[in-house]
Amino acid sequence: MKRFPVIGVLCVGAILGLSACSDDSSPAEEASQAAADLCTDLNALKADNAKLKALDPANATKDQVKDAYEAVQKDWENVKENANQLKDAERAAVQSAAENLKKSYQDLPGDTTGKDARTQLQPQIEQLDQATTAAATGQRC
Repeated sequence: MKRFPVIGVLCVGAILGLSACSDDSSPAEEASQAAADLCTDLNALKADNAKLKALDPANATKDQVKDAYEAVQKDWENVKENANQLKDAERAAVQSAAENLKKSYQDLPGDTTGKDARTQLQPQIEQLDQATTAAATGQRC
C-alpha cells in the first residue's frame, strides 16, 4: 500500500522531468518541477532511513550500516538542494507573474475602460494568483 504513493510521485517526477528538458519552461513550471523533485527526494530519504532503521543490531555488519547511513546522507543532500531550488523557483514564479501583470497594465491604451482593462489583465491576474498561492502553500502560510 505504501509503495503506491512513492511510485506515483516518481512517475509524476519523471513526467515533469521530461517536460523540463524544454528550454521554454516557465517559472511556474520550474517551481512545479522543483516541488516534484523535492517530494521524490523526501520519499527516498524516508525509504533509506527505514532501511537503516530495519537493520537488525544483532546481525548487521558494519558495512551494511555504513552503506545505509551513506544512502541517507546522500538523500539528505538532495533534499537540501531541491528545497533551495524550490524556494528559488517559487520566488521566480511570483516575480515573473508580477512583472507580467505590470507590463500588461502599462501596455494598456490610455482610453481603455475599466471593464476592458480588467478583462485584458485576467490572464496575468490568474498567473499571479496561482504563483502566490503555490508559494504560500510551500511556505505553509
